[in-house]
Amino acid sequence: MANRIKIFTGNANQELAKSICRHLDEPLGNAVVREFSDGEILVEIAENIRGADTFVIQPTCTPGNKNLMELLILIDALKRASALRITAVIPYFGYARQDRKVTPRAPISAKLVADLITVAGANRVLSMDLHAGQIQGFFDIPVDNLFAAPVLLSYLKDLQLEEPVVVSPDAGGVERARAFAKRLGAGLAIIDKRRTGPNVSEVMHIIGDVMDKPVIVVDDMIDTGGTLVQGLDALKKAGAESILACATHPVFSGSAIERLSKSLADKIIITDTIPLKPEAQQCDKIVQLSVAKLLAEAIRRIHNDESVSSLFV
Repeated sequence: MANRIKIFTGNANQELAKSICRHLDEPLGNAVVREFSDGEILVEIAENIRGADTFVIQPTCTPGNKNLMELLILIDALKRASALRITAVIPYFGYARQDRKVTPRAPISAKLVADLITVAGANRVLSMDLHAGQIQGFFDIPVDNLFAAPVLLSYLKDLQLEEPVVVSPDAGGVERARAFAKRLGAGLAIIDKRRTGPNVSEVMHIIGDVMDKPVIVVDDMIDTGGTLVQGLDALKKAGAESILACATHPVFSGSAIERLSKSLADKIIITDTIPLKPEAQQCDKIVQLSVAKLLAEAIRRIHNDESVSSLFV
């Protein structure tokens, strides 16, 4: 394995892959990833990778099923080309919200996807801000779960907000919000809500003091934006002075962009784990930060058998 490192990507987020390669001062691997006329995916590794330490950068964002299949076929192609080690770099891990049985006879799709990646031939996985930490246990191979917090916190600290309050959008996100609040020296509040259906929730009330204070809502992803917008309305009614929304993954499905552009958020801060849609790029409220440097450093440490967890000490 010595000094041979090869980085490949599918079509999910090529700009992020290229940016990671620039930080590593490594060329992007030569792989052809295209579709047959009937939609089947064809992958060709167009260079020698025998005995190389290979990394496949591929978030499973929209279109999720297509990008997942690209990832699996890329891994299989690398395995059959005699790569020494294959690391699946999945900045956004799709199907992560299906991590348990919430109704009778429901699948645990996150576990199924983990099995597929393992069977395809991946030796380890590198992801970022998994929706549920227990997903790491779904794999029978090593998993490194990175956090976008250092990138987001650096931006927030530069704003020099006075007496900010970090807000968790629900009870499940309290741990994440508490970690942000500790790093920022900020207060903590929670939005108490009751979900009435898929992608639908009803905000109940705010636990904590946000009156006349700048608030920062922290979550791992923004999907349809409906839950977030309701939370922002509740925070404004509770007297918040200004509102920032932070999330690692800009899923932005359905009419999310329209909702967010009309929302009470002053800024919506996200990262480039998922490429922004054209309409999102035109939204003045959205600020996109890059996690390419963080991912590149993690890849370098994995290649050199160094500690990854020390990135977040």
